[in-house]
Formats: sequence, C-alpha cells, structure tokens
Amino acid sequence: MKTRMINLIKLAIEDKSKLNKLENIYALYDQLQYSEDLNEMAENLVDWLYLKYQVVNINFSLFDLEDETTTSILKKGDEFYLDGDFSFYFIINTHTNLNAIVSFCVDNQEQFDYVSHDKDFIDAAFFQISPILQNGIMKKHHIEASSIDSVTNVRNRKYLIEHIHKIISLSKPANKNISFLMIGIDRFKAVIDEFDYDIGDKVLIELAKVIHKTIKDFDIVARLTGDEFLVALINLKSNDDAKNVANKIINEFANTEIIVNEETLQTLKKTICVGISYFPQDSEDINQVLKNADNFLNEAKNKGRSKVAVYQKEENSSIDLF
Repeated sequence: MKTRMINLIKLAIEDKSKLNKLENIYALYDQLQYSEDLNEMAENLVDWLYLKYQVVNINFSLFDLEDETTTSILKKGDEFYLDGDFSFYFIINTHTNLNAIVSFCVDNQEQFDYVSHDKDFIDAAFFQISPILQNGIMKKHHIEASSIDSVTNVRNRKYLIEHIHKIISLSKPANKNISFLMIGIDRFKAVIDEFDYDIGDKVLIELAKVIHKTIKDFDIVARLTGDEFLVALINLKSNDDAKNVANKIINEFANTEIIVNEETLQTLKKTICVGISYFPQDSEDINQVLKNADNFLNEAKNKGRSKVAVYQKEENSSIDLF
C-alpha cells in the first residue's frame, strides 16, 4: 500500500483533480481523529462516502478473526448482497483480531464505474484511517470490558452504579416511574454443590438470555453478584406492567432446559424469584429503592419458588435483617 500511495502522490502532482482526491483523504483523516468513539467514526466515514460518491446503502461492521463473527456498527439505506452487481466491500486492517469492513451498494452502472475508477483512492483513504479505527476499536473494547459481566455479557455492577443516576435524570422530565426488579435464582448454591461452577455459569447465562429477550432495548439489566440480577424498566405505563414483566421472566425461565451433560443430554430446570420496588413512588432515595427490591426478593423466596413480591410502604417485610 505504501508504494501505491507514492504512485497516487505522483499522479496528483500532474493532475489537479487527483490532488483534490488526496486532499479529501486527509480531510477524512482529520475528521476521524477528533471523533469521540467508534460509532462517531463510522458516522463520519458514512457521511464522507455519501458526500464524495453519493453512497446511501452502506454497512460498517467489525469481523472477529478469532471466532469468525461479524458485528454491525452502523447500517444505512437498503439491504444489499455483497455479490450484487453494484456492490463493493473494503477490508480495513487494524492490526488487531478485529478488522473493520465497509461494504456498500451503488444504484446504477454510471455510479459503479465512477467508484471503480476511484477504487485506489478509496483504498488509500481506508489505509490512512486504519490506525484511528484501531484506536477506536481498542477504546470500545476497553469500555465494554470494564462495564460487561464476563460470564453473562450483561452490564455489571460498576456500570449500573455509574449510570443509574443518568437513568433517573432522564425519567424526571417526563414524570415517569422506573421499576426495579431484583431477580435471584432459587437454591442456586445447590447447582454448584450437585454439579460445578461451569454448570452454575450455564444457568446464569440462560437466565440473562431470558431477561434480555423479555425486556425492551432501552431497559437495563445488570448482574450484581452471585446469582442476582437487577433490571431497570424505564418506560412502563403502570406498576402492573412491571409485575407482568416479572411473571413473564419467571415463567419463561422455569421452562428453560439447561444441558448439564453434553453426552447424555441431561437437562436441568431452575426457578427464580423477583422483588420489585418503584422510583420515585416508593422513595426518592435510589439506594432505599434498591434496598427495598432486594429485601422483597428475600420476601418472595420466603414464600416459595417462582414468586414475586412488590414493596408496599404500608407493609413491613417479614424478613429479620439483624
């Protein structure tokens, strides 16, 4: 690529239109290096492709060389196939296990010929910005590593503590309650005692999947410690909706079969209980609300398996805390 860049520079000396294309490359470079994160980099790159080549159908994704999985960062326009007549794709080597892939589709033959004619300049642009994208990828993974639970891939306690006040501030202008569901697995220690920690992790992972499948995209789930998860339901119409979500999670998980032996296909079923408290209805002190939810998780477990207990101001918990 280094040799090709030198050749492009030589061509630009002789042709002002090609010089302008080189200037466009470094304008993109300058724009991306001031981006805050990988998503903003993707947005800026998409805008550049639209401005310079009128590209509207585009996908910016990451490809993991180790497990051969693809993660989409940004999609715009209509769906298209990589082997389509007017499609292009460019692999941006970031010198990590994650390569960036930019794929797009133009609308007609004239546009296809124009992009094909400029392919060397697009390659050169992506070569120049690859170190910036590498930094963006590393920053993204550092942030995720510090905020994601390594077992279940949901948010961790640290993330929740840092962001819970942001969640509250967003809810106040709309005068909306936030429902907090404290979820715990019934007799989770028995799983460890009978099997091992790997099977325990499988149970946690399956519960996390059920929770994610049941809640909405803007709700938040975090694993606090051991077998406990906290769910923040942001935009529910009534308190009954929170109980309905809790019961849906309970029923779905109770019917989930967890394979504990790959050879014999032996399966295990577990149950959960849920304690619920509402902010700011129950208290304007978020710590008290979370304490309420935790206490009533214990209240639910005292009643048996697959139970829900909702905090009531006039009701004293039967739990002896001391």
